[in-house]
This record gives sequence, structure tokens and C-alpha cells, in this order.
Amino acid sequence: MSLTFKTLGRGRRVAAGSLIAVTALTLSACQNGTDNSASRSSSAAAPATATAANGTPSAGGATQSAGHAPRPSNGAKPSGGAKGVPNASQANPSAMTDSDRCTAANMSLRLGRTDIGAGNIRIPLIFTNKGKKACSLRGFPGVSLIQRDGSAVGTPATREGDAGGSVRLQPGQSASALLHTVNEGVSDTPCWSNSQIVFVYPPGSKESMTTGSGGLRVCGGTFTVSTLTTGVPS
Repeated sequence: MSLTFKTLGRGRRVAAGSLIAVTALTLSACQNGTDNSASRSSSAAAPATATAANGTPSAGGATQSAGHAPRPSNGAKPSGGAKGVPNASQANPSAMTDSDRCTAANMSLRLGRTDIGAGNIRIPLIFTNKGKKACSLRGFPGVSLIQRDGSAVGTPATREGDAGGSVRLQPGQSASALLHTVNEGVSDTPCWSNSQIVFVYPPGSKESMTTGSGGLRVCGGTFTVSTLTTGVPS
């Protein structure tokens, strides 16, 4: 009877040991499953975080701020999408460094004296360096005519002539480009409405400038701008 009792006790101990081993394996498998799931979750979240850093809305809904089109300095706002208002890309690109280029912030803009002759109308568009150091300009400005409410009049000026060379302006010095149209009646093409503002991008600039147009009206479908040259026509 004693031998039988010892044998049965050993069997129970073996069974209990087996149950503990199975339970340990089960717990280990569950823990590994949880770890693997968390690892997969972290891996999946990484691309989303990287994408959010590149401008895609993040979980909080934030996005990178979009650029805004520059506004005329006198408060008029060009109508968005109006084909008569030039883009910054319509200003002639420049090979000059940003530090050397004359910018809208360090220049003033005005129209010069109108020259009328042989049916043509030419008006100097004058840029003056109002900064404290010399700067340079090269190429064609982007020019259009607008109303005071920002609505476009006609289409942007097309380029006339060669691009020319770089113009170096010391503080207080000026450069000019010529706006060209024709007298009413020279062509059967109807005249545009009278404008109120000249909206301009200096060459190579993404910032706009404005000045009063003096009621400039384009006729004959002719509206061009020349490259910048040193000085102001007499």
C-alpha cells in the first residue's frame, strides 16, 4: 500500500509539472504576440509621422502653411486667378544672388513722363534704389494693369526687345523699363478700360510693387514692356 501511494504521488507531481510548463509556454506566447503587435503598430506609425513632417495633415489636422500671393503696396488686392494679373514667374529670372538683387522692399516705383509720337505711347516705369547699399537688376519686370479693387484690366504686358545686361544701382540711383501701347484709332482692336494701378514684379522677384497708373489705357491690343536700363529717359 505504501509503494502504491508513492507511485501515485510521483504521477501527480509529474502532471503538475507538465501543467506548469504548458502554462508558462502559453504565457510566453501571449507576451510575444503582444510585443510583436506593438512593434508592428510602431512600424506602421513611422511613415505617417514622416509624411506629416512633409506637409500632409497630421493626426491633429495641422498642415504646412501655404504661401500667399503678394498684395499691392497701396492695399489693392489682385483678384485670385485673374489672367490679367502677372505671376512672379513672368518677371525675368536672374542669375544674381539674392543678397545682391534689388528687392521690392528696398526700391520705390513710379511712372515717368509719357512720350507720345507717331501713334505710339511710351511711359517709363522707374525703379529707384532707396536702400543703403548698391544692388542689381537684370531683365524684364512682370507688369499688368488693375483696378483699385484688384480686378485685372486686359492681360499682362508682353516682352519687347532683348533681355539686356545687369543694371547696378547705387543708393538713390534709378533704372527704367518702357511700357508701350498705341493711340486709340491706330487699330480696329478695341481699347481696354482705363486702369488705376500698375502692378509690378521686379525682375527675379516674388514680391510685388504698385504705383498709380494715371488712368493709363491700352489700345490696339498692344501692351509691352522693355528690359531695364540705367537711368530715366529725359
